[in-house]
Amino acid sequence: MTGSVDAKRAFDIAVSGSLIVLLSPVLAAVGALIKRDDPHSPIMFTQERVGMGGIPFRIHKFRTMRPGALGPQVTSEGDPRITRIGAVLRKTKLDELPQLWDVLRGRMSLVGPRPEVPKYVALWPAETREVILSVRPGITDPASVRWRNESEELALAADPEAHYIEVLLPQKAAMYAHYVGTRSFWGDLVVLARTVAALGRG
Repeated sequence: MTGSVDAKRAFDIAVSGSLIVLLSPVLAAVGALIKRDDPHSPIMFTQERVGMGGIPFRIHKFRTMRPGALGPQVTSEGDPRITRIGAVLRKTKLDELPQLWDVLRGRMSLVGPRPEVPKYVALWPAETREVILSVRPGITDPASVRWRNESEELALAADPEAHYIEVLLPQKAAMYAHYVGTRSFWGDLVVLARTVAALGRG
């Protein structure tokens, strides 16, 4: 298992580092658009998530909401907190690109269970939580592909956060645990390919 873990980490470093360099014009352009839309607010958004071993870390994303906006920690389509450029970034998933830096630093992996905020991690069954947190969280995973348009489903719910906690969170946790129990290098490549294909479908 150690060899496969080392190979996965080497792959993460090589791909995330290369993508940061190749996509640097895109990263700069997105940052400029966010700054033009709101010159006085930060470009980046950081938030505490729970990482491998239950160790908290700060995830990085391009900011898509108004600074200081209060509300639930889940976001549905049409949420009034989302900025004009933020809606585009969320739809295209460009807001997730800064997480390549989190991968390069070793906080995340390209493929792994999506990191949750502490309040939602606390709702996972204890045995499932232990399994999920035994690996680095990822930018994408099978659940991310399955719920590619999660915000649209949440927008249809009377109470988006309750729907997330009662319906989506248990299903996601089960898929995260299944991924951990069956993961492989080739499986990760399949997940990455499916993620790219899902982004192409919009």
